[in-house]
Amino acid sequence: QVPLVEFGGGLAQAGGSLTLSCSASERALSLYAMGWFRQAPGKERHFVAAISPSGSAWYADSVKGRFTISRDGKKNTVYLEMNNLNLEDTALYSCAADKVPELLGSGRPSSWGRGTQVTVSS
Repeated sequence: QVPLVEFGGGLAQAGGSLTLSCSASERALSLYAMGWFRQAPGKERHFVAAISPSGSAWYADSVKGRFTISRDGKKNTVYLEMNNLNLEDTALYSCAADKVPELLGSGRPSSWGRGTQVTVSS
């Protein structure tokens, strides 16, 4: 497991933007696929986006074209840029990591951050 810390949550208006950050160790970014999940109140946690050590990214259909995941090896940070936010994007967003990318897609990564809250208002 690797320690992960999220930053950047907060309040945004519908149609607005927020960028989340996930701080990880240098070792994690070079070896692990990194991703974001979200859990709305009273609902199950769902996959949002992930990026491999080589930079390949994949997204949930609900965020394609609006969210962008990226990584900065020098800063040991993974970002989730969220644009054109809507009310359904309100959730606790958690960073996750695993050496096996498929485990991110299946919702079973080995490492999790504590999460950062994103609230979208109308």
